[in-house]
Formats: sequence, structure tokens, C-alpha cells
Amino acid sequence: MIEKRISIGEIDPLDFYGVNNSKLDVLKALFPKLKIIGRGDELIVQGEEDETLLFTMKVQALLEHYERYNMLTLANLKRIVLEDKQVEDPDDPASIILFGNNGKIIRARSANQKKLVELSVTNDLLFATGPAGSGKTYTAIALAVKALKNKEVKRIILSRPAVEAGENLGFLPGDMKEKIDPYLQPLYDALSDMIPGRKLNEYLENETIQIAPLAYMRGRTLNDAFVILDEAQNTTRNQLKMFLTRMGVSAKFVITGDMSQIDLPHKTDSGLAHAFKILQRIRGIAFVQFDEGDIVRHRLVKDIVKAYDKDGERELAVAEKIESKRKGVTKGVATESKKTESVSEDSEKK
Repeated sequence: MIEKRISIGEIDPLDFYGVNNSKLDVLKALFPKLKIIGRGDELIVQGEEDETLLFTMKVQALLEHYERYNMLTLANLKRIVLEDKQVEDPDDPASIILFGNNGKIIRARSANQKKLVELSVTNDLLFATGPAGSGKTYTAIALAVKALKNKEVKRIILSRPAVEAGENLGFLPGDMKEKIDPYLQPLYDALSDMIPGRKLNEYLENETIQIAPLAYMRGRTLNDAFVILDEAQNTTRNQLKMFLTRMGVSAKFVITGDMSQIDLPHKTDSGLAHAFKILQRIRGIAFVQFDEGDIVRHRLVKDIVKAYDKDGERELAVAEKIESKRKGVTKGVATESKKTESVSEDSEKK
């Protein structure tokens, strides 16, 4: 017998529970083996672990439906609870990763997210690349938090290269930590979904969880740690080599990045692109390439990524055409030059 508390967030309890608790009563009827109590913005559920897990997943689906449509009818409630969703199968190890704050289910939502979860079991070094919003970093951090909770590692280390996307950190106010913290905010956001605030602050204070720029990794040996390098497309070859060679005993490394968002002065200098070429055949290293089908942000993000990819392909085709013409002209000039030289030689002979 276990007890779980599930927050309904900022949803009006009257909207979620129904007038006179009509929707809550239906939930109770659909889960007769559980004791379910609605108390303000929190649902308290008690029962066997499997049944409680299923209930938690269904409530999460109801909350997602409400957030999307800003309403939850009785008919929709019944449909969502009764329908069989494979992605939410409690027996699917590739789907559910862990439970976050307020009973929130952190799960692999796409095929490549599941693949990353599966490969993490048998590989100590993983590379995950793909477009913005595909869940690369979020899934990796969920795996790290799970490993920490299961005592598989003693600490989590999260890092990013300090390469600005068109901005200059040097002009930001404050000391080094205050300058860097905004740049590392996406990592804090993911952790905040998975670890209660007080516990997260404790982990950060005692350095069970460390978040630092890539430059701070030099000279360290990272043992018994789950280490994630985010935005790795902005590392140089030497930086990425330095980072990968920090790997110590009982460590797991995940490297994430987006090849389409390289902010280095010369895109060909990307250490991530180079690593993809030379590390493919090493046992214990796995590669997962996310695509637009994995994007789990707002539906417009997929269309935005498609538009930029299409424009990039068009620009590449134009550049290749110009280069081809340039080579043709150069070749033609060289041929004419040779002809001229030949004529000159014949004249001299005569």
C-alpha cells in the first residue's frame, strides 16, 4: 500500500473536480480499488503500487488535456481514463523514467527518446543530436536524476560550453556565477521539474549536483558521476576531447547538441561533428539522432524547424552552384592560359 499526492497546478479545483465533485466521483468509480481524496489543488491517492501508478498516469493525461484545451468535460474524462495508451503503459521500461514533483510523470515521449533510455542501460557514453525541442537534454537529465535516486551514481554534473548565441556574457552584471547562471538556466529548469525545490537547493549546496561551464572541467577526473554536456555543437575538437577524457570509474556521460545551431566562428571547427566521424565504431559508445518527429514543444516548433531546414538546404544548393561555376571559370581561364603559352612557344620556335 502506497500513497501519492498529485498537484493539479493552477487549474481551478471546481473545473477539475466538477460541480459537487461530479468528475471526482467518476474517477473514484473508475478506480474502485483506490482511496481517492480531492483536497484543494491536490489529489491524494492510496492503494496498491500498480493501480496507483496507472491512476497517476491517467491524471497526468487529464491535466495535459486541460492545459491544451482549457477545459475537461465528463465525456473526455471517461474517454481518457478508459482508453489504452501504449505510451503510458506502466510495464514499458522505455516510457516511464521517473516521477517528478507533485507526481508528475517524466517519460520518454518519442521513439528516439525511448531509444536513448534503452541505450543508456548498455552504454556508458552516449551522443544525442537533433533539433530544438526534441527532448535530448531533458531526457538525459531525467536519466541522471533517476540514477542518483537509485544510488547508481553519487553526483550529477551538468555542463555547457560558454559560447554566446550573438550575445556577450562579459557585459552582464555580477560575478562569474551571476554571469553564467542565466546561460545555464535550461538545466536548472529541467531539474526543477524532477526534484523538489528544497532538496534541489541542498544538492546544489553540497555539490551532489554541479552545474558549471565546460572550462571548469579541465584537470578533473569524474568518478561515480552522471555527466551531461549540453550544447556540445559549440565545443571545439580540443574542448570535446578534454571533456571526454575526464571520464572516470563508474561514470556515465551523455553529450547533447544541435548541429544546425553551431555558434562557433567556423562551423567546421565543431568538436561534436568531428566526434561523430571518429568514435562511431568504439564499443560502449552509442549515438542517437533525434529529428523533427521527436519535437515535444509547441506544435509550431516543428514547422519552424522545417522552414529553417528547407531554407538551409536552399542556401547550400545556391552556394554549391556558385562554387561549381567559379571552378568552371577558373578551369576555363587555366585552359586559355595553357593555349596562350602553347602559341607563344610555337612562335618562339618559328
